[in-house]
Parts: sequence; structure tokens; C-alpha cells
Amino acid sequence: MSILRNFLDQTEKSFKPGGKLEKFYPLFEALDTFAYTPGNVTTGTTAVRDGMDLKRLMSTVVVALLPALLMGMYNVGLQANLAMSGADISVIEGWRGPLYHAMGFGVDPSSICGNVMLGLLYFLPIYIVTNLAGLFWEVLFSVVRKHEVNEGFLVTGIIFPMILPATIPLWQVAVGISFGVVFAKEVFGGTGRNFLNPALTARAFLFFAYPAEISGDLVWVAMDGFTGATALSQAAAGGAAAITTSWQSAFIGLGAGSLAEGSTLACILGGVILLITRVGSWRIMLSILVGACAMALLFNTIGSATNPMFALTPAWHIVLGGFAFGAIFMASDPVTAANTLKGQYFYGLLIGIMVVLIRVVNPAFPEGMMLAILLGNIFAPLIDYFVIQSNIRRREARA
Repeated sequence: MSILRNFLDQTEKSFKPGGKLEKFYPLFEALDTFAYTPGNVTTGTTAVRDGMDLKRLMSTVVVALLPALLMGMYNVGLQANLAMSGADISVIEGWRGPLYHAMGFGVDPSSICGNVMLGLLYFLPIYIVTNLAGLFWEVLFSVVRKHEVNEGFLVTGIIFPMILPATIPLWQVAVGISFGVVFAKEVFGGTGRNFLNPALTARAFLFFAYPAEISGDLVWVAMDGFTGATALSQAAAGGAAAITTSWQSAFIGLGAGSLAEGSTLACILGGVILLITRVGSWRIMLSILVGACAMALLFNTIGSATNPMFALTPAWHIVLGGFAFGAIFMASDPVTAANTLKGQYFYGLLIGIMVVLIRVVNPAFPEGMMLAILLGNIFAPLIDYFVIQSNIRRREARA
């Protein structure tokens, strides 16, 4: 590592003001601070010390995402192997089949390593394209604005692939993340100034711009031409009785769905990490759960002779789709969520209520979590405003 440190120290002068590569200083600074702790120190007599900076926060979230990511890759490979049962491995599309076979794996759903590796072959290209396209815009805006490249994309770059179908075309991945980074973050000033979650905004753009590749039964299992309806789609068609997987399997994350957002168990493990490190907000997570359960119970009580989703219990709602993933990793984003402690309760309740409302009342959007969180992002500043004004009036009344 000393060799890298010496190299960075020797080349730094070329990127400093007046150097030949001055315009590319944000790129150099990003590499330097990625490998080492920033050399800047606080000057003056007053300083506030905190062990949690932006880089550590983002790194903690990435670590918390690993259980969901690993479970997601296993499930993608498992569903593909189950779909291939009785078929030759050549049915795996493109270059993945020969490479998978060269690794020594065959069509075997019982092989844990084989399932994970097959899932990795689908996840890795999407992840690489996401980061290449997204970081291009991050660096471009940093160079133009002459500021450092923030670590904010570290989390966006891994969350976005996790909430996509395994079969999505790579060019759409690039288009989607470009839209999310540019129009949901950079136009508002970059990391820390955006009011919409970039990953969810990118997915919403793809959902409405290219619905055939982001929804429907054909896109959820990594096998060309194979139909694998998600449990939520099955519930929308026939209620809980139409769901072909068990509640326990849905809780673990076994079934058709996005790349790595379906395991409630893995999300809970990640959520524990976020709560222990105080990166995530338990108020938001708890409020979303309470709001969703209350709304689901209300629909259960009302009932409907024509809409089977009215009968879907809270227990099913919290294990289906991206409910747990959204509640733990995306709704609690400290930039786009409500920041006041009291406001976080209202923010979470709004998302929990809306996700069930969208799922039950609008059959065109059986998932619901994406739109509910984006709606919560929009109202978060307003919620904080009213909470702050309420606090001001209360203090004035005591004066």
C-alpha cells in the first residue's frame, strides 16, 4: 500500500490548481479518498468530532446489503435451474451458458454454489453497467462544478441492480441509471441535495418508459421465454389462495422477482446492522410496518367480492415483493426521508399506508413500494416543515 501512497503523493501536484490535469482533480481525489482517509483536518479552536462520515455511512449500508444480495443471487440461479429442469444447459442465453458450464456447473437446483454463480452471471453485468454509466455522470458533474466526487453513488450503484429483473437489457440499465443520477440528483446539486431516491427514480423511469422489460410474467426468471409470475401478481389475480409459494418460502426469498430484493429474512439481517450502527431509522421502519398492517387489516375488514387483494393479510403483505427491502434500505435514506424525529413517524406511516393502498386498489401496480416511497420522498420536506413550525409555536407559547 505504501507504493500506492507514494504514487498518489507524487502525482497529486499535476491535479492541483495550475497543474496540467487540474480539470480532473475530482477524479484523482475520488481515488485518493477511496483508498485512504482524507488528509483534510479541522482548523481553529472549535471542532466537532464524529466517527461517522459519508464514506463510513455508505460503506455500512453496502455491508448491510450483502445478505440480501447473496440471497438474491442464489434465488436467481435457483429459479433458473428449476426452469431448466430436464433441459440442456445450452438454453441459458448468450455467453452465460458456456461460461457456467466451463466453471463445472450443470443443471442442478440442489447446488448452492451453482445457483449463486449463475445468479452472479446475471447480476454482475447489470452492476458493471450501472456503475460505469452512473459514475460517468457523477464524474462529469464533479469536473464541471469543480468539486470532489461524493461517495453517494456507492449505495445507488448496488441498490439499483438489486431491484431490477435479471432479464433486463443492459442498454436500458444504462439509460435508467443515467436518468436517475442526472434528473433525481445532479440537477438539484448532487449528493445530499436530492429529494428523490435516485435508484427508485431510475426504476420508475424504466417502469413507465419500457413496461415490457420491467413488468409482466416473462421478465422475472432468468430463462428466455419462461413465464414466472411473482407472488404479488398471483395474489392480484386470485388472492392468497392463488400464490403458489408458501409464506415461509416468501419470507426466505425463494420465488420469482427482482434480482435481490425479495428476501425479508436477509433484509432483516441487514436492518439489524443499520440499527446497531445507527445508520438506519427504526422510527421509519416501524412506522411503515404499522401503517401497512393497519391498512391491510382495514381492507380485510371491509372485504370485496370482486377484488381478491382485499383479503390479503398483513403477514402476506410484509413478505411479498420489495416491502422489506424498501422499508429498510430505501425509505430510510437519510437524504430523501424526513429528518425530524416526529416527522419520521408520519413519513413512515404515509409510506406504509400507501403501499398497501396501491397494491390493493390499483391492480396495474401490484408491487406498490416503489411509488409509495417516491410519494413519501415528495412529502418529506413538507412533513419536516410542519413539525418544525409546530415546535416553534410550542416554544413560543412557553416563553
